[in-house]
Amino acid sequence: MNWKTVAWCAALAVLMIAFGTFGHWPRTEAQQAAGQAAGGPKYTVVDTEGSNLVVVDNSTNTLYFYTEDAGKDVGDDLQLRGTIDLNEVGKPVIKPKKAGK
Repeated sequence: MNWKTVAWCAALAVLMIAFGTFGHWPRTEAQQAAGQAAGGPKYTVVDTEGSNLVVVDNSTNTLYFYTEDAGKDVGDDLQLRGTIDLNEVGKPVIKPKKAGK
C-alpha cells in the first residue's frame, strides 16, 4: 500500500468514528407548553350549528359546550352549559362539570 491509500483509510475511519459518536448524543430541543404544539392554535372549534358551539382549549385540555336558551333565535347569546376535562379520556366514566349560574 502506498501512503495515499493509508491516509484515505485513516480519514475514513476518523469520520466513521465521529459520526458514530455524535450520532448518539441526546438532542436538545426547546420545551413546549403542555398540551400545545409549537405554533399550534390555542382553541379548536369541534362543532357549531349557529345555536351551539363546542370548543377545545388546547393549552388546558378542556372542552367547553355553549348553547342558546330554549326558544331563542339563531344569533342570540350563547351560554356556557358545561366543561369536560379531556385529561380524563380513557377512564370508564367522564363526569362533565355544569357551568355555574
